[in-house]
Amino acid sequence: MTTHADEDALLTAVARGDEPSFRLLHRRYGGRVYAVARRLLGDRDGADDVAQEAWYRAVKGLARFRGESAFSTWLVGITVRCALEALRQRGAPLYPIEPDEISGVPPRLDLRLDLEAALASLAPGYRAVLVLHDIEGYTHQEIADLVGIDPGTAKSQLSRARRAMRARLGAPVERTTL
Repeated sequence: MTTHADEDALLTAVARGDEPSFRLLHRRYGGRVYAVARRLLGDRDGADDVAQEAWYRAVKGLARFRGESAFSTWLVGITVRCALEALRQRGAPLYPIEPDEISGVPPRLDLRLDLEAALASLAPGYRAVLVLHDIEGYTHQEIADLVGIDPGTAKSQLSRARRAMRARLGAPVERTTL
């Protein structure tokens, strides 16, 4: 088990440019960085690029890590920002033009459709909120801080993302009325 002091020593060594320490840090967190990037972008090539950029920025900015959160949280935050930048550079709208729009999705997709494919088909903004909340375990406030939206927006986008996922996976879509 890694202690806080062990991780601090590892981060200090990485900040000094110690390559074996960086390799250890990468082994410890590389899978999570890649998984977040992959889920947010929906493709492997983009995820590789985003993960590499996130690691570059993290190591370069390691002196700014104040330890107010876990290193893994800080690193995932960098990864999220890199992924959102990549999506913006692609010109992809983060959310559908009509927020409630899930049109164009047949009521029942091929039964072989897996969760990753359904996740990749979501609008990038929906995917980001869903991944960060339901997979990574972030709170609405943490998501709002990472993505740059209000906590209420994070909640509503999560609801819409879940509804879109149900539609893509062929589950009944719950309709709510006010």
